[in-house]
Amino acid sequence: MAPSLIKGDVVAAVRGQNWEQGDIIAFHCHNKVLVKRLIAGSGSEVNIVSDGSVYVDGNLLPEFYLPEKSAGTCTTEFPCTVPEGAYFVLGDERTITADSRSVQIGCVPKEQVIGKIAFRLWGSGIGVVR
Repeated sequence: MAPSLIKGDVVAAVRGQNWEQGDIIAFHCHNKVLVKRLIAGSGSEVNIVSDGSVYVDGNLLPEFYLPEKSAGTCTTEFPCTVPEGAYFVLGDERTITADSRSVQIGCVPKEQVIGKIAFRLWGSGIGVVR
């Protein structure tokens, strides 16, 4: 999730259910806790094109937080519709991360979400995470 978060950062996740596009969330997946950016919620159509541009419901997603744009490795077929009760998530380092573009992770069910990453408590700088 660099540059927003780097390995070794200690963060706090806030429980709730009112997450928004662009929020960084933590969730359970295959006996691990993963941290990714929420891109779309239930019923949204997500499309990722060859240059790495992401479209949600036909609108280009402005991704100022990306170190570089990349489609990365996709095993999910695009465009895809996010199932009811789930989220589509992407990592910020698209060339090396596994996220909803992979059928091994796919869309994340709401019940697997721990919460929104709100604060960095230790590591690359204490403060609010964006």
